[in-house]
Amino acid sequence: MLELIQSFGFSSSDWIIALFCGFLIGTAKAGVAGTGLLIVPIMAIVFGGKASTGIVLPMLITADIFAVRYYNRHADWSYILKVMPWAIVGVLVALVVGNVVSDEVFRTALSISVLAGVIMMVWIDLKKIATIPDYWWFAMILGFFGGFATMIGNAAGPVLSLYLLSMRIPKFQFIGTAAWFFLLINLFKVPLHIFFWETITIKTITFNLILAPAIIIGVFAGIKVVKIIPEKPYRFLVISSTAVSSLLLFF
Repeated sequence: MLELIQSFGFSSSDWIIALFCGFLIGTAKAGVAGTGLLIVPIMAIVFGGKASTGIVLPMLITADIFAVRYYNRHADWSYILKVMPWAIVGVLVALVVGNVVSDEVFRTALSISVLAGVIMMVWIDLKKIATIPDYWWFAMILGFFGGFATMIGNAAGPVLSLYLLSMRIPKFQFIGTAAWFFLLINLFKVPLHIFFWETITIKTITFNLILAPAIIIGVFAGIKVVKIIPEKPYRFLVISSTAVSSLLLFF
């Protein structure tokens, strides 16, 4: 086992960072919103921008499976079906332009868009508006940008959070719906990373297997945390962490 770990050529600090990122992914998928996007800039710094997307994707899927297993009964498929077709379109567009548009340009545009949405949600809460009309174009726009963001940098969390929060669905329904959405869209991305971007290989999968225990521990830690957070503070946590995570995309 030690020889396998040494074969990657990573330093001890690289392994500690990777294990920490695995833990954060687990907590994010269990419902501790915003923690997952923290790993995007960290992994990009350690492993490189495009390469890190392929390394992180199997980590996300591992956590998605556990999240779906636990929160399956809470998912609202009506919201998933509304955004999924547009998310797939976004993924395919990102696949084509991924080598043309720089990560920095896209992250800046995405950050501005999501932060504008967060400001809108806060204004809605302050004005005590009961709900957002469930327009088809709202799901289309956010679904497309969510798909684009998840292919470019596994950074669709704030976009989907914006959509689901705007629908004002309860805490566990929010988590279950997001869990199923990301499991499906991440599985869709796997062959694209393998055959087109070549960022998922036998070596990266082996690397992910080593990190699996940290991800699983993160999932169970996240489940415990979510259980003790009441509904209103949870909404505040999601809004605030979405805003912070969006700001991180600038860097």
